[in-house]
Amino acid sequence: MIRYSRWDGSQSLPDFDADDLLAAMADDLVADGDPRRALEELLRRGFRTRGGDRVPGLRDLLERLRGQRRALLDRHDLGDVLGDLRRQLQDVLETERRGIDRRVEGARQAAAAGDPAAEAHRQELERIAAERRAALDALPEDLGGAVRGLQDYQFVDPEAWQKFQELMLRLRQEMNQSLFGRLKQGLEGLGAEGAGALRDMLRDLNRLLRQQAAGGQPDVQGFMARWGGMFPGVENLDQLLEQLARQSAQLQSLLESLTPEQRRELAELQQAMLDAPGMQEALSELGEHLDRLGLGQAVRRYRAQGETPLSLQEALRLMGQLHELDDLEGDLREAERAGRASGVDAERVRRALGDEAGDEADALRRLAETLEQAGYLEQRGRRWALTPRAIRKIAQRALAEVLGQLRRDRPGRHAVAARGGGGDPADESKLYEFGDPFLLDLRETLANALRREGAGLPLTLAGEDFAVRRTELATRCATALLLDMSRSMIYRGCWTAAKKVALALHALIRGQYPQDALYVIGFSLYARELDPDDVPGVVLTDRHYGTNMQHALLLARRLLGRHRGGNRQIVMITDGEPTAHMEGSEAYFDYPTTPRTWQLTQAEVARCAREGVTINTFMLEDSPGLVRFVTEMSRLNRGRAFFVQPDRLGEYVLVDYLARKQKRVG
Repeated sequence: MIRYSRWDGSQSLPDFDADDLLAAMADDLVADGDPRRALEELLRRGFRTRGGDRVPGLRDLLERLRGQRRALLDRHDLGDVLGDLRRQLQDVLETERRGIDRRVEGARQAAAAGDPAAEAHRQELERIAAERRAALDALPEDLGGAVRGLQDYQFVDPEAWQKFQELMLRLRQEMNQSLFGRLKQGLEGLGAEGAGALRDMLRDLNRLLRQQAAGGQPDVQGFMARWGGMFPGVENLDQLLEQLARQSAQLQSLLESLTPEQRRELAELQQAMLDAPGMQEALSELGEHLDRLGLGQAVRRYRAQGETPLSLQEALRLMGQLHELDDLEGDLREAERAGRASGVDAERVRRALGDEAGDEADALRRLAETLEQAGYLEQRGRRWALTPRAIRKIAQRALAEVLGQLRRDRPGRHAVAARGGGGDPADESKLYEFGDPFLLDLRETLANALRREGAGLPLTLAGEDFAVRRTELATRCATALLLDMSRSMIYRGCWTAAKKVALALHALIRGQYPQDALYVIGFSLYARELDPDDVPGVVLTDRHYGTNMQHALLLARRLLGRHRGGNRQIVMITDGEPTAHMEGSEAYFDYPTTPRTWQLTQAEVARCAREGVTINTFMLEDSPGLVRFVTEMSRLNRGRAFFVQPDRLGEYVLVDYLARKQKRVG
């Protein structure tokens, strides 16, 4: 259930900045690589700030708008829009009948005194009373027919006649407002002669529009000078026509939303009140002009199911509200479809849904501007592109996400306990052995002496008491990250996970191991080196077929050959066995894997082993062919192989990288 409350000034849109926007877009940017599409999706669904506050999107505004429309229809009842007018007419009739009865009774009492003149007056009055009662009894039951009949009726009672004039004035104003909306104020002062003036205005307006359609030069200024006082708030002809079109559509929607009986009664009432010669023809011609100018609006039908009765004017105002909501919904739906909020009028949203929603719409329109001003987006021709600063931010977020998983799980599951000399002190101690760096742990040394001699002074130290701190040897590392870019990686989120690993490794090395080297190589039918900063924008399609591991390993071996000494490793992420290889400068693809592809790929694996380059493979599938190939590759190269789920890939790769960076010594 959705609840709406009146704006009281206490509500506020959550504060957000460009970092909140970039964080909310990061997953879409990594998955798709297109800032424009990521921004469009952000506009559609909204986002959460880093503090956890929810910033609504276009879909939220649409749902709120639909809820507002449902609330209006569930509250109101259109079953008796002419009820108050009918009751006012009934009061007129009852007042007239009581007046007739009162006059007849008075005449009878006067005639009872025996006055011949009074008796003649009584007889004449009773004859007139009978005629008037018969005329009242013969009035049609519908409001329009009754009003039309009373226009030629000679009232007996002055009070009834006065009430009927008030009813006629109200009906005239109601009909004028139903046709001309906010122009009512300019028409109220026209009195009984208003119908003729209104007809003349319509004739002049139709004449002007005919001249305009024929390509002439209509006298718009003359028209406004003569009739402009009738239209308060309207500044030009275009505004007048738009307002007339809106009001006509609202009246038609009301008619369509009524029962057939109500519709007929309202139509007859309209004809009764607008029966000046030529009025109906002028209105029909105006409707044709509005349609020709493209101002005609679709007639909509609404089903009000509430219990609050509405008068005719209240029903027309309801139609206006519903039309406004419908038009705004069309704008929001188009904005959601296109992923652009530029076409959303924040002021219209504010009028329809309140100040809070208006502020939200205004904020959505400025998302791209916010990112651009922060230096995260830049316009390149007709498209948006991420800046290097934004890429660094996304990489840092990917690293934080992966390392956050490591802290929650069991880090170090692939640690290597190799030993050597030198390095940085660790938190652990050991008994001193010849050749160890003499990093004395004084507390542990004294504790060993106390355990050996017991408490007391003096305390004598022996050679076996000395303890030294262990050290960790920090090594340089050159890594080639091989990303399978074949189209099968699109499925199960494998490609998004692989890109996150590349970004996280890049952020880790740049931030904590700046002397290390990282190469990113993408491979499908061919292999190519990728700039780590370009990884977010790489998108896979069905054109990326083939898994040419041989070319990827060859390119990685050549790049790692630039580094002598230290650790050199290849980390390969794939979901399938090799299906392509190089013959000279051309790639040959065949599926399933051919012996030739296996042979050439394994030969490249052996070359890596001879040059001291370790290959660690992360399999995202456990198909028999891939497992068999990777097992053989690990045997030849003495690397390691892991089968992991895509959502755990970053954790495994970074654990392995960090384990190779630090080795125990001493």
